[in-house]
Amino acid sequence: MDHLAGTAALAEKFAGAFGAGEFGRCCGMLHDAGKFSEAFQRRLLKDGPKVDHSTAGAQAALKASRTGIGLIAAYCVAGHHAGLPDGGGSADTPAEATLFARMRRAVPDFSSFYRDVDPRVLVPKSRPPIRMTGKLGFSASFFIRMLFSCLVDADFLDTEAFEHNRPVRGGIGESIPALCAKLERYVGRFRNPSGDLNRRRCEILETCLRKSAGPRGLYTLTVPTGGGKTVSSLAFALRHAAERGMERVIYAIPYTSIIEQNAAVFREILGDKNVLEHYSSYEYDDRDEEMDPKRLATENWDAPVVVTTNVQFFESLFANRTSRCRKLHNIAKSVIIFDEAQMIPREYLLPCVRAIAELVLNYGCTAVLCSATQPALQGLFPPEVKSVEICENVSELYGLFRRTRFVRAGEMDDETLARKLGAQRQVLCIVNTRRHAQDLYSRLKGEGTFHLSTLMTPVHRSRVLDGIRERLKKGEACRVVSTSLVEAGVDVDFPTVYREETGLDSEIQAAGRCNREGRRPLVDSRVVIFRAEEKYRRHLPAAVRLPADITAAVESKFDDIASPEAIRCYFETLYRVSDEQLDRKNIVGRLERGAADNFSFPFASVAEDFHFIENETMPILIPKEPEAAEYARRLRAGERSRELFRAAGLYCVNVYSPHFQALYDAGKVELLDSGIAVLTDLKAYSEETGLSLPGNGGNAVFA
Repeated sequence: MDHLAGTAALAEKFAGAFGAGEFGRCCGMLHDAGKFSEAFQRRLLKDGPKVDHSTAGAQAALKASRTGIGLIAAYCVAGHHAGLPDGGGSADTPAEATLFARMRRAVPDFSSFYRDVDPRVLVPKSRPPIRMTGKLGFSASFFIRMLFSCLVDADFLDTEAFEHNRPVRGGIGESIPALCAKLERYVGRFRNPSGDLNRRRCEILETCLRKSAGPRGLYTLTVPTGGGKTVSSLAFALRHAAERGMERVIYAIPYTSIIEQNAAVFREILGDKNVLEHYSSYEYDDRDEEMDPKRLATENWDAPVVVTTNVQFFESLFANRTSRCRKLHNIAKSVIIFDEAQMIPREYLLPCVRAIAELVLNYGCTAVLCSATQPALQGLFPPEVKSVEICENVSELYGLFRRTRFVRAGEMDDETLARKLGAQRQVLCIVNTRRHAQDLYSRLKGEGTFHLSTLMTPVHRSRVLDGIRERLKKGEACRVVSTSLVEAGVDVDFPTVYREETGLDSEIQAAGRCNREGRRPLVDSRVVIFRAEEKYRRHLPAAVRLPADITAAVESKFDDIASPEAIRCYFETLYRVSDEQLDRKNIVGRLERGAADNFSFPFASVAEDFHFIENETMPILIPKEPEAAEYARRLRAGERSRELFRAAGLYCVNVYSPHFQALYDAGKVELLDSGIAVLTDLKAYSEETGLSLPGNGGNAVFA
């Protein structure tokens, strides 16, 4: 009973953040009802056979209330170990894994539980305290997942406290007001800016601070490239959180390269202990029995500032496993900054927008869509959610920050393109495929010529970028051919940029690498848009061709293709044409149907289908450098730790399954048992272009 009471108290506290404390307490008291059976006690005390103890508590919840409220608790209790199940249907047999099947399953007698607990008293009598949107099903299923998060985190924390004989672990870091004070001291240095560009950045910062007094809700922050949105968005978020009594700030960012850059800024401002990074390649040391507090905090995001990826954020919101869902309740009462909001994958845009709407409407959150190319998302939000722009006079702001001019050059073959690039002393060229990047680089080879793509290890890319920046700073010859990876989170400043035709947002991102600091005259700062040869274009998927086609259509309507009006027209057209592809797997529709289908929600099925990255990749360790060779030796010797994997990851290239299989079949890699491979043929890795894939497999659009 002590564990039930402890879990119930924690779950009640967690769910209280969104007004559902009564629901949290109910789930906490019922979740281990099945442990009161003699069969489970034999399992516990005499190492007897495994016993399904979760189904008993779920059946108790449904027996106490044959309504949707009983089913809400039943879902959470049934899934608190194996994960939220699909609801299933009336024809499901007891042996199946669905909730409705388990409600018919015979379980060991746990009647002694009822001597201490009356589920009829525990089950709430009123409906969940949320505003239902759409056809009700999406909102109801979202509530169940958030409540499930409260239960599993409470269960973990109470169990951990018992096993270690210590109080329940709290969060890390300082309070939001304390962080606000740190921010105020940091931005104080910007109060007397020098130069027009810095004055404008300071004006944007002051606007963000002033607008932070607004109510919780949905905001957009539309700031031109180079406008200082990283610090300005943090200023808005922290001040707003302090003003509105909110718990934390969460940054959801599309690329790890941007995360690393932004997190470094946040740590400088707020201190290391207040910033939690959570993404696939960033792990905290767990070699000691007493784990790093940050490592523990990644499990439930109990930190004042969390920096994560869009993948981690949104896939968790549609997950069903306990480990992924545990942190969700701590999103409630947060300020969430979606940096580069236009990068949310189009195929999952509608479910992501609906999730943001739920967080704003029902879980006390403020969401900020932050971008230099603000996507036109208002029409996708439920009518109850209206956005407010933080910056004033956005069109005027874009005019003030305009530092480049676009030039349309039509189709160029590689020979012509290489000749034009070679005639420039400093130039950046961005293309859509790795194959094109390698072909073009081979034509330009020479002193001061560089290649960038994800076929190079992170350490290798960083070293090349350092060399590029040094040559740019000294005014030396510097010609770079890159895939799109250079468009986000890479701070370089070229006088001229060439960009292969693509979506307007990417073209504008590319322009952000040209005359970045505004030191050159506008007339001399060109962004040349060109069409690649057919041999490259024919391999582009429709998802890339469509944005390029729409950009061409929008261009004819506007004198300034980089204006906010042109950007809005581009996104409105793109989303209208995409239509059903905004929810390619019908995630929203399937969850909405659950309300009318006897509260049968496909939690497990949706979790299986909701993946931003559809194709799995395999990391290949490149042991060319002494550090990487040592990591390879340790891995071959059987050493395994998060610290080792994290360090080795800096010397890895991730390749998709078909490319890995081709390398493996050619005898160029050694597969270890830990889901990582080691390159054995070092001739397959070039200091100029990185890993060489069999058949020059770089036609696909990869960064």
